[in-house]
Amino acid sequence: MSRSGRGRDGNLSPVDRRDDVTLLDGGMGQELLRRADAEPTPLWSAQVMIDQPDLVREAHEDFIAAGADVITVNTYTATRCRLGPAGIERDYERLQTLACELATAARRDHDVLIAGCLSPYGWTYRPDLAPPFEELWPQYAETAALQAPHVDLILCETMGSLDEARAAVTGASTTGKPVWVSWTLLDDDTARLRSGERLADAVEAMRELEPAAMLVNCSVPESLSAAVATLAAGGVPFGAYANGFAHIVDDYAPGAVTTVLGQRHDLDPVRYADAALEWVEQGATIIGGCCEIGPEHIAELARRLGRDEPAPRTPVS
Repeated sequence: MSRSGRGRDGNLSPVDRRDDVTLLDGGMGQELLRRADAEPTPLWSAQVMIDQPDLVREAHEDFIAAGADVITVNTYTATRCRLGPAGIERDYERLQTLACELATAARRDHDVLIAGCLSPYGWTYRPDLAPPFEELWPQYAETAALQAPHVDLILCETMGSLDEARAAVTGASTTGKPVWVSWTLLDDDTARLRSGERLADAVEAMRELEPAAMLVNCSVPESLSAAVATLAAGGVPFGAYANGFAHIVDDYAPGAVTTVLGQRHDLDPVRYADAALEWVEQGATIIGGCCEIGPEHIAELARRLGRDEPAPRTPVS
């Protein structure tokens, strides 16, 4: 049974068989908070990496052991806009490199891809706070350039508006690496971005930038299920990875910590897999998890995809 429908260059080809679905990892930030021995801060996953970097490597290893085909570097909050207010912007390049090195150490000889990470430049779920496109894309290009030597592809994730996604993809594309783009949606059935823009319009606008894949993420599974089919219009592989937060993210104000969002208790690994496999039935070929979705969820997805016996893994060149 083949492990995935992706090549080692990070590009994906549409596939029909469930055993050819590409399986992402889960939500590193919340997973790291569970493992850390300190209270969360607005720096979130970056703070854990500063204080206990081995936890980052171990989390990557556990997602790989669970069956993930792709792990994403832990740079979501290791950005100038997050580190600056904390007084440690000087550590930006070091932390970007450290996150890549930890992912590489976790991969070792496993046949998995490492995805770079470009996150919202400002605050998650608040695209209205992002700089304009002309100022934003060079900042994304700077981050992408730091990650590119270490990664197989670059994931622009949790994009809340059309311009935020356009800036991230434009910046990532300067590296020559395959680029995946993923939007976060309102937690309802309207298939609209956090900005209120239609996902259908975002998909159409993105076509000219030619990302290698389009996804939706960090929204409740129910909202992603209502939107996945919209991604098919992009003409590239598509997929979804939901969060397991208990409260709507509108409660998550700038400067807050994720504990205010809580964790859903009705979204165990089996129920999450039920939702994710509905996306596969809709044509998705890339699935995984976001915040509050841990290795146990990814392991259940792997099992349901017929991967009880992992295929041999070989080094990624």
